[in-house]
Amino acid sequence: MLRAAAAAAAAFPARFAAVPAVAAAEEMRSPLLRVFGSLRGGRSSVMGRRARFCSSSSGSDSEAAAAAAAEAKAEDAVAAEGEAEGKASSAIVSTNPRPEDFLSVIALPLPHRPLFPGFYMPIYVKDQKLLQALIENRKRSAPYAGAFLVKDEEGTDPSIVASPDSSDNKTIDSLKGKELLKRLHEVGTLAQITSIQGDQVVLLGHRRLRITEMVEEDPLTVKVDHLKENTYNKDDDVIKATSFEVISTLREVLKTSSLWKDHVQTYIQHVGDFNYPRLADFGAAISGANKLLCQEVLEELDVDKRLKLTLELVKKDMEISKLQQAIAKAIEEKISGDQRRYLLNEQLKAIKKELGLETDDKTALSEKFRERIEAKKDKCPPHVLQVIEEELTKLQLLEASSSEFNVTRNYLDWLTVLPWGNYSNENFDVHHAQQILDEDHYGLSDVKERILEFIAVGKLRGTSQGKIICLSGPPGVGKTSIGRSIARALNRQFYRFSVGGLADVAEIKGHRRTYVGAMPGKMVQCLKSVGTANPLVLIDEIDKLGRGHSGDPASALLELLDPEQNINFLDHYLDVPIDLSKVLFVCTANVIDTIPNPLLDRMEIISIAGYITDEKMHIARDYLEKNTREACGIKPEQVEVTDAALLALIENYCREAGVRNLQKQIEKIYRKIALQLVRQGVSNEPALEAVIVTPSVEPTDGGSATIVKDEKLNDPAVKDPEEAKEPSLKETLVTEPALSTDTLSTPEGNKDTDGVKEEAADKAVKKVLIDSSNLDDFVGKPVFHAERIYEQTPVGVVMGLAWTSMGGSTLYIETTKVEEGEGKGALVMTGQLGDVMKESAQIAHTVSRAILRDKEPDNKFFADSKLHLHVPAGATPKDGPSAGCTMITSMLSLAMGKPARKDLAMTGEVTLTGRILPIGGVKEKAIAARRSSIKTIIFPAANKRDFDELADNVKEGLEVHFVDTYSEIYKLAFQNETETS
Repeated sequence: MLRAAAAAAAAFPARFAAVPAVAAAEEMRSPLLRVFGSLRGGRSSVMGRRARFCSSSSGSDSEAAAAAAAEAKAEDAVAAEGEAEGKASSAIVSTNPRPEDFLSVIALPLPHRPLFPGFYMPIYVKDQKLLQALIENRKRSAPYAGAFLVKDEEGTDPSIVASPDSSDNKTIDSLKGKELLKRLHEVGTLAQITSIQGDQVVLLGHRRLRITEMVEEDPLTVKVDHLKENTYNKDDDVIKATSFEVISTLREVLKTSSLWKDHVQTYIQHVGDFNYPRLADFGAAISGANKLLCQEVLEELDVDKRLKLTLELVKKDMEISKLQQAIAKAIEEKISGDQRRYLLNEQLKAIKKELGLETDDKTALSEKFRERIEAKKDKCPPHVLQVIEEELTKLQLLEASSSEFNVTRNYLDWLTVLPWGNYSNENFDVHHAQQILDEDHYGLSDVKERILEFIAVGKLRGTSQGKIICLSGPPGVGKTSIGRSIARALNRQFYRFSVGGLADVAEIKGHRRTYVGAMPGKMVQCLKSVGTANPLVLIDEIDKLGRGHSGDPASALLELLDPEQNINFLDHYLDVPIDLSKVLFVCTANVIDTIPNPLLDRMEIISIAGYITDEKMHIARDYLEKNTREACGIKPEQVEVTDAALLALIENYCREAGVRNLQKQIEKIYRKIALQLVRQGVSNEPALEAVIVTPSVEPTDGGSATIVKDEKLNDPAVKDPEEAKEPSLKETLVTEPALSTDTLSTPEGNKDTDGVKEEAADKAVKKVLIDSSNLDDFVGKPVFHAERIYEQTPVGVVMGLAWTSMGGSTLYIETTKVEEGEGKGALVMTGQLGDVMKESAQIAHTVSRAILRDKEPDNKFFADSKLHLHVPAGATPKDGPSAGCTMITSMLSLAMGKPARKDLAMTGEVTLTGRILPIGGVKEKAIAARRSSIKTIIFPAANKRDFDELADNVKEGLEVHFVDTYSEIYKLAFQNETETS
């Protein structure tokens, strides 16, 4: 608003310069004007001019000058009227209507601040009807309107500034008639419309108005009363003192605020007879107070009160001005202090350099890099040394302030910090490695055997080569943790990074140095971190690699994980070959199906199928329970978890292949035990001996009386406070002079004290027993239930074996007859089966018809019966070909009316000719059969080797038959059952 008013003011001085000075003005100058003239530096000659000035908020009312200013502005806005007409209008003052003649005016809402008499204010009129009415009034030589401040809505803070396009502004523009009238303050200002440009209207305040009633709703026109100041005594001492204090305050503010100084100079230059009311208006108008305080000044007609209100406003502005000075001074001191410190540091550097006490930054950096590489010079490859020398030479030629300097410095930092040729001493002791691997993990014989083979080869060769091993298996079987154990067994540094979801090749190969914020890839960061060139690098979740717009990381890993290529691995940032042939890479994956074949071909796959129940028992007892008990601060004598409880926990809560969920359940048990012990008052903190000096006892050897507190104080059974205070056993106070601290330190004294503590500790500790009977109280209801639904499978139901992500499980294949009739043979399948499994069902239906036709030629069951095959549970998706033989057995059982053999489970893919093809997940399926108490298993003959490689504890108690054709399964499933019955 100030800028707009200042722009308007710039157009008026030339026009006002032509107004003749009034000769009598100098003679009638009041003391107030002389004081204000001193604010301007003594330019008093212009005070006699009677004209308006253009500002954002100030002015005076002189009728002749107002008319002249209005007509002069009209000349600029309406060019058609011509310059001659403007001069004539300026000369004929008496023909223009006087402001006090306007008793009905258009009401203009002012959203931000009130308009004071003698001040200009630009406003924007969005209502086209209202804008047209203002233009018409101006053309009819009635360029006046009423400017009234808009009231704030209830519940709003006037000190908060709303955005220009806020809902409040939009609401004001949309108000009409009585609604708008209710939102306007009653007291406003009669404003002359000096110019209209587009939707911008510039107003000049003349005198105060009060709304009396509404005349017209659209545009809002109101009747007004013209207000005048109350009579006052210009010689009153209070008024004079108040006015001089206002002027004094303004003078103080003018010393720091150039904006206020411009206001005063412009106002005094263009406004005559500066009296007390106008002084009050001037001070309030140019102050930074909120609109409600300014409206209060506008509404005040008592000159004395108005001056006092204005004085409060300018005093507040003076305090703000002082705060502004303090802030500016603090900032200036800080800036000048930093500059002074910088100059002194630069001078100190120059002096030290001249005296030879210190070199410049570039020389110091070069020396640091040369010292780094000097220790590795014999082991560092020649091509790397050449690159380092070239970069050091370039560093000396670059300015320290250039961006290329920082790029070169960072590049040299990475080149010199890498462990070129620095290898850790490996431990090739096979027995030591076996001991460490057994300490950290139970089972996993395949992985341990492979690591021992690697160590044995290294011992015979005298050196070791890097290998790429991939451990695949379900979550929680120890794939990641075994990598750390392998590194400890080999005495290698360990580094792990996960590539799950990685979609940027630069994470593997690094960024180009030309990019801002470029960094080397993970392998270079690994070598810097571990400090050796032969670490063990664990690449986690390699089966979850992503692929995005930044390239294919799986393809970038081909070079890293290829023994023939990683001897010269090239990082984009370093741009020099790095030898990674000594690095042992261990990758982990849940499934290998999602790993690209070229990458899978470079890795040695070791499958970790999972743990059986016996292995989980050993892991829980020897590893998980021990670590959890120590982490919870519980002593072994305070809790006992029985084998039955652990077995129930494994069977009913943690059937997954890994032991991660088992660890969570054990932690849950021990947390509840810890809470139970604490609630009973048990504390395992070490007992502290308190030393108390009593006034009645004088120690014999300069010692002090001692209180020995027994652990029985923590016994929850002791509830009586008086009993707790008894000194016997619980608290022994040594007060006899003959018994000193030396006596307590004797072996006999210690023995007695320890005996008392042990006896009290036995009474205090109440062992918590966890058995299968109370296991539910600690871990809740069982999650899993028995998979075996039938003790004796009925006709049409056969048990199969399946592989799942949690290991293995048993499932039933159920077949029943839906409809019977000649030629109605058909098959319906349910159980959320996949496409492969549906095809297996169709094949099984065809093979069953062929076998039945061969065994019982007169049986027309399949030709005349509509069958329904279902695989529970229906909510679990199922797919795969290994249920083919189970489906055939189920259909034949229904067709012949014979139940299958008891305690029998089978798996295998069947062809149309009845051949049994091999399947996967032999270990998982064998574990699932043992869990369901199955005694007899049928496997394809091609899987005999896989079964023979299983641990003895997995095969123990199982009767396994390996078959090539379904005819063998038929004999095992039906004929043996018939003979048995």
